[in-house]
Amino acid sequence: MSDGYRLMAKLLYCWRCRMDVPMLDDAEWEQIFPHLKSAIAQIKDYRRVHNASLAEAKDHGYGQGALERYHQITGFRETNVNALWHHRVTQFGRPCSSCGRPLRTPRERFCAECGAPRQS
Repeated sequence: MSDGYRLMAKLLYCWRCRMDVPMLDDAEWEQIFPHLKSAIAQIKDYRRVHNASLAEAKDHGYGQGALERYHQITGFRETNVNALWHHRVTQFGRPCSSCGRPLRTPRERFCAECGAPRQS
């Protein structure tokens, strides 16, 4: 669709979230990353201006732009902006030959979920 919404996102198991979530491909990540960088700058500015703690600065809308763009791309309403940093397909390895869940990294030698060795 031309408005940036995608109805069928690629769902993969995220070992950090312990559930299947829509993962971003590289082109989609390029749309999210500027929002995440901007959120970090906003936190730094808020802390400087208000002499606030990191926790307080995060409570003031940290990452809302990134969360909204992720929702537009995937149709999934993520609530934890920090999760977006690892919802990227290229950070994961291929599916395990035993359990089917993606290996935690492309270089993994065994599946952390079921213990099966990676097949060459």
